[in-house]
Amino acid sequence: MKISPGKIITLISGKIAKNIGMHSVRYFFTASSEVTNFPEFVAVGMVDDFQIEYYDSNTKRAEPKQDWMKKVTEDKADYWEWETQRAVYYQQLFKVDLDNFKRRFNQTGGLFMIQFILKKDSDRGTLLLLLLGPHMRGGAACFS
Repeated sequence: MKISPGKIITLISGKIAKNIGMHSVRYFFTASSEVTNFPEFVAVGMVDDFQIEYYDSNTKRAEPKQDWMKKVTEDKADYWEWETQRAVYYQQLFKVDLDNFKRRFNQTGGLFMIQFILKKDSDRGTLLLLLLGPHMRGGAACFS
């Protein structure tokens, strides 16, 4: 029986994954308007339910939240600058999305919030969208 190199790599990586365990990665992006004492935009990165990074529109800086994350990135001087730039991009994108959602739902004022959850637990990724507004009970959509 002939086995292709791709299958060997898959078998090896599957065996390694079983031995070291699989990890889940989630990113939470929240944009809001008119929420007292809460930033207009927050991005949080998580690995296996541990927060690894954080950014908000008040501090305008991405930062590590775990010592091991600081250590892994300490020799990559521009890593956190890149993460900050990426978060600023998402902040701008979410501001446009928030304004569009408010217009679509005819919201001229009051609390309005959208949250995207991007998660990767296995071979598939999932994007979850949550909406919350003054005249809404909340809505959700899930894309895999």
